[in-house]
Amino acid sequence: MRLLHDFQGLDRQLTRRAASWDSPWARQVLPAVESAAEKTKLWWGTALVMAATGGHTERKAAAAGLASMLTAQVIGNGGCKQLYERRRPPVEMIPHDDAEDRPDSSSFPSGHTAAAVGFTAAVALISPWWGAAASVPAAMVAVERVHSGAHYPSDVAVGAAIGLTSAWLVHRAPRLLRRLL
Repeated sequence: MRLLHDFQGLDRQLTRRAASWDSPWARQVLPAVESAAEKTKLWWGTALVMAATGGHTERKAAAAGLASMLTAQVIGNGGCKQLYERRRPPVEMIPHDDAEDRPDSSSFPSGHTAAAVGFTAAVALISPWWGAAASVPAAMVAVERVHSGAHYPSDVAVGAAIGLTSAWLVHRAPRLLRRLL
């Protein structure tokens, strides 16, 4: 129990530190990226650009990215959030006004991060250049979720793990299905 208590204390301390980051850049850019990522618009748009401007590899990467993103959403939002109810960080921990505009759903795990990492990791497995490009806004989404007070760092870490798992599943699913059949 002591280890769990220490972990929760560290989670809260990291949340306070991230939320108190008072950079003009962070206050302008992070909310803009989060807004673009809201309802997965950023990832659908990226997939559309990849498919429209690229060749076969980019279209395949875009499709894998979308499949992984959707898988991550089902696992994170449809499964984990329903199984474990965790309150969002207390408003008192967040020294800016962004904490007023938070969802009412469970904090655990971060669905935004799961979708962002799922899309990015699946794309990177097929098209490393596009994966590297998508990793910048994906990382910014993860940071913003803690900075805004919507999530604890552990919520974001588990969301990232769900995204990575989803990318692995999408990448491996055809081989696994062929083996079964």
